[in-house]
Amino acid sequence: MNIGDVASLSGLPAKTIRYYEDIGLVKPLRSTNGYRTFRESDAHKLAFLGRARALGFSIEDCRSLLALYDDEDRASAEVKEIVEQHLDRIDEKIAELTEMRATLAHLVDACAGDHRPDCPILADLAMECSKEDQLEKSA
Repeated sequence: MNIGDVASLSGLPAKTIRYYEDIGLVKPLRSTNGYRTFRESDAHKLAFLGRARALGFSIEDCRSLLALYDDEDRASAEVKEIVEQHLDRIDEKIAELTEMRATLAHLVDACAGDHRPDCPILADLAMECSKEDQLEKSA
C-alpha cells in the first residue's frame, strides 16, 4: 500500500509517517522507482506509534516500546518500567501545572481589573524578570 493508504489506516499524516521512517521507527519497502510500499505490519506499527504518542510517550520511549512489542521473549516488567517512568514525568508536570495555576489564580484575584494602571500581575512578572537579571549579573 502507498503512503496515503497507510496514513488513512493508521490515522497519521503522511508527513509524520515520513518522519518516523527518517528516524528508523518504520522501514517500508522501496520499489525500484523509489516509491514506498507499506505492509500491513507497517500500518499496525504506525497505529501503535500514534496511540503511544497520543499518550505522551517520547520518541525514544516509543522506540523502546516498539522493540519490546516486536520481541516475543520480552519481560513485561520492562514495559511496565517504561510506563511507570512516564507516569512519574506526568505527575511532575501535573504538580508544576497545579503550582502555576495557583500562582496565576492568586494574581488574577489580586488584580482589580479596572481602569487604573496599577496591576499586580505586571508587577509580579516584572519582579521575576528582575530576579533573573540579578542572577545573570552575579554569574
